[in-house]
Amino acid sequence: MRNLIFSAALATLSLFGLSAQAETIEAGNQYVELSSPVPVSEPGKIEVVELFWYGCPHCYQFEPTLNPWIDKLPEDVHFVRIPAMFGGVWDIHGQLFITLESMGVERQVHKAVFDAIHKEGKKLATAEEMADFVATLGVDKDKFLSTFHSFAVKGQMEKAKKLAVAYQISGVPTLIVNGKYRFDVRSSGGPEQTLDVANQLIAKERAAR
Repeated sequence: MRNLIFSAALATLSLFGLSAQAETIEAGNQYVELSSPVPVSEPGKIEVVELFWYGCPHCYQFEPTLNPWIDKLPEDVHFVRIPAMFGGVWDIHGQLFITLESMGVERQVHKAVFDAIHKEGKKLATAEEMADFVATLGVDKDKFLSTFHSFAVKGQMEKAKKLAVAYQISGVPTLIVNGKYRFDVRSSGGPEQTLDVANQLIAKERAAR
């Protein structure tokens, strides 16, 4: 009898666990549905955008959870990082990111830039300081500086600022799924929960096709 009771209790706990795991998310709670959807950069794919700032400690803390998730995304999901630029050093760091991305080296040095600011106490607040730092990572200093000051990078900065306005963001890190749904670590309940919200919204968009 004791074994039967124990087995029944385990079954109940299992069912409860499955129920909790399958709990659905709701607009207005874990995420916000944008009133005006923003076009995605790669039509035909489900886009996930992260808006971030290199100087943001919450963005830095989110990285170890976010990056392994990015690496496992299926082929129909396109992940994009966009620097949030609210003026001052936000814009300078945004220009840094866009420069590195334009040079095709962002993936190799992204973590090192975060570490330099949050672990090593570097400001990376001027073009020369940035150029000297990325040169230690194998990035050509002169090419970095010419790209940093180029019209192409400045154009990408303006585009990123317009997207942030369209997404109606007020802080970082913030995620946007398919130009329709906005959420962040706080609204979701934590880093892991944020990615669970992302997974559910990706599934929602995939099912709607």
